[in-house]
Amino acid sequence: MILLSAGIVNRMLGFIPRIILPRVIGAEGVGLYQLGYPFFLVLVTVITGGIPLAVAKMVAEAESKGHPERSRRILHTALGLSISLGILFTGIALAGASWVSNVILTDSRVYYTFIAMIPMLTIVAVSAVYRGYFQGLQNMIPSALSSVLETVTRIFFMLWFSWQLLPKGIAFAAAGAMLGVTAGEITGMLVLLIQYYSALKKDKPEPDQQNDKPVEATKQDPALGSAGRNGGILRRLLGISVPVTAGRLVGSFSYLLESIITARSLAMAGIATSMATAQYGSLQGMVIPLLLLPGALTTALAVSLVPSLSEASARRDLKAIHKRIHQALRLAMVTGAPFAVLMYVLAVPLCTLLYGSSDTAPMLQMMAPFALFLYVQAPLQAVLQAMDRPGTALINTLIGATVKILLILSLASRPEYGINGALIAIIANSILVTLLHGYSVVKLISLRLKLNDLLKTGAAMTIMGAGVKYVYTHISIAEAQWMQFLFASALGMALYLGISLLTGLFSRRDLERIPLIGRWL
Repeated sequence: MILLSAGIVNRMLGFIPRIILPRVIGAEGVGLYQLGYPFFLVLVTVITGGIPLAVAKMVAEAESKGHPERSRRILHTALGLSISLGILFTGIALAGASWVSNVILTDSRVYYTFIAMIPMLTIVAVSAVYRGYFQGLQNMIPSALSSVLETVTRIFFMLWFSWQLLPKGIAFAAAGAMLGVTAGEITGMLVLLIQYYSALKKDKPEPDQQNDKPVEATKQDPALGSAGRNGGILRRLLGISVPVTAGRLVGSFSYLLESIITARSLAMAGIATSMATAQYGSLQGMVIPLLLLPGALTTALAVSLVPSLSEASARRDLKAIHKRIHQALRLAMVTGAPFAVLMYVLAVPLCTLLYGSSDTAPMLQMMAPFALFLYVQAPLQAVLQAMDRPGTALINTLIGATVKILLILSLASRPEYGINGALIAIIANSILVTLLHGYSVVKLISLRLKLNDLLKTGAAMTIMGAGVKYVYTHISIAEAQWMQFLFASALGMALYLGISLLTGLFSRRDLERIPLIGRWL
């Protein structure tokens, strides 16, 4: 719930620049920003990759055995590795910036955005390790607080820098937006460091106890206090993180190839470079973020599942593992479903209210029915990683990425499909990877899926959709579009909640477990 609250705040705040930025620098400027971003994701994945997840898993195991000193050794080892990689790839990125923007990408103006993102690499590496450490302790407050403050800082400087640099041209304005992201990352890192050292001071033993603690820690955990043992930590860290990094690299490279191939395919379809950049900017900068907005809960579930399942796995408690997975999947599905309905039925007013134009509505309407696959995918992948099967997640992701790239090449290059070809490819990827992850989890731990929940969710979505459509088109309460939109959405949510309670998708007992609301009930 802590991560969910932060995620909701972040995503709602994140829509401020997504609404204002296109009005400041236009869809073409957003497209330049989005073209540079996939390279940043690839580099960050190489530098951090699976290290935060490995840190969370190893720290959770160390804490469950009562070895806090080992947790700190894990943190320091991971920091050394991440910072070294961050410095190395910062140099590589600086050297290759001109080649990437002029040779690989279709628009050389991306160069300035690419240069603006490079200072972030080492900063993100440090922040990711500290987040993994706190998540391993199952203390989600530092991660949540740092992410919220990072978002607030990023929004302010993103808009301010882009506005200040706009007179120099769209390319500089897009670079200004990326500089704002860098400012936000610096804030997030500082918040994590402050919280870590504050916690360290609180946990510091009294002076008369300090001489005894190393001896006691050594008795409890023979792995402490030796360079060779640190090497053991590094080997374990790499053993967990390398397969996870490989899996995430597939996703990041897929995103990178998607941006390159989509732009080139649209050019092959006869679409001008500026128009192709604008269409891709609308897809990745407006439609996809809106679609992923309800995924705040699934992201929180995925992060909290790893240490929780790691502890249950260490105890060989299969019953607890099954229970946690069922809870996570049901929550992801039931909470994401009503938002998917609203984005499908009310796509036109939603895009008009947010972006000042309904041009992106057909893309959102096309993708919304398949959003549930995206919401369920993150918890399933977290299960595979927590159960030491990152290689399986890697293979599944690789299969989905290959299918997506092939579909973009074959469809987006045809004039009759254009940008819709890229949409079809992204939809096919989300469905395929989710089904492969689900099959892998079922096979791994003999999990029995509750098909009744799927049928009940589908029925609730259908009835809600019909209700929202009827209310929005036939029951007018105001001339203002935003009031009509909120009225239809509120009634639709109430209808969905009632159906879910009646069919047992969730119960009063589930509501009572929610902090604050549960106490009131």
